[in-house]
Amino acid sequence: MIRVLLVDDETLVRTGLRLILNPAEDVEVVGEAGDGREAVDAVARHRPDVVLMDVRMPTMDGLAASEELQRRADPPKIIMLTTFALDDYVHRALRAGAVGFLLKDTEPRDLLGAVRTVAAGSAMLSPTVTKRLLTTFAETEQSEVEKFRRRLDVLTAREHDVIRAVARGLSNAEIARELFMSEATVKAHVSRSLSKLGFRNRVQAAILVHDAGLD
Repeated sequence: MIRVLLVDDETLVRTGLRLILNPAEDVEVVGEAGDGREAVDAVARHRPDVVLMDVRMPTMDGLAASEELQRRADPPKIIMLTTFALDDYVHRALRAGAVGFLLKDTEPRDLLGAVRTVAAGSAMLSPTVTKRLLTTFAETEQSEVEKFRRRLDVLTAREHDVIRAVARGLSNAEIARELFMSEATVKAHVSRSLSKLGFRNRVQAAILVHDAGLD
């Protein structure tokens, strides 16, 4: 069972999300919060697997809450929610460890699919809006690009190939087919690469590849 926490300052939005998720046999909404501070407390209380987090809220916004949660030993998977296609600070949340980004007008089946995807340990890199965010908010000077490229030097040539494929939003199965290796081998490469880079998830690796100008 996937345990989900809903975080939004609008009761109507939380109610709508609950109505979408509750019918699923493998998903349980374990709690709600109206702002980021309540969300941090609710995570400690309910221990959700996935948090659907609004970006703009009073008291503490979703970005600050996401950053605080990522400092914990075992943070939940966080999907950022917003009304805006290009929110000013979502890239900051992705860097802090959020694993997805959805617009609030996302189709119900896609919302449910996103919850299942991140709960299974994958990142949401395929949606067009996420790619737009990575493109828009990861612009850097050339000197910074070189610095990011040097961070990737710790990877072997094969790990480098795999991480660049991850940055393109490919699943392990798709990477295996493209690079002619087994899914188990791909999974091992991804795990070792994230460990070497000091990252928690695939989104952070994808951002680094983009910042290095290699996507």
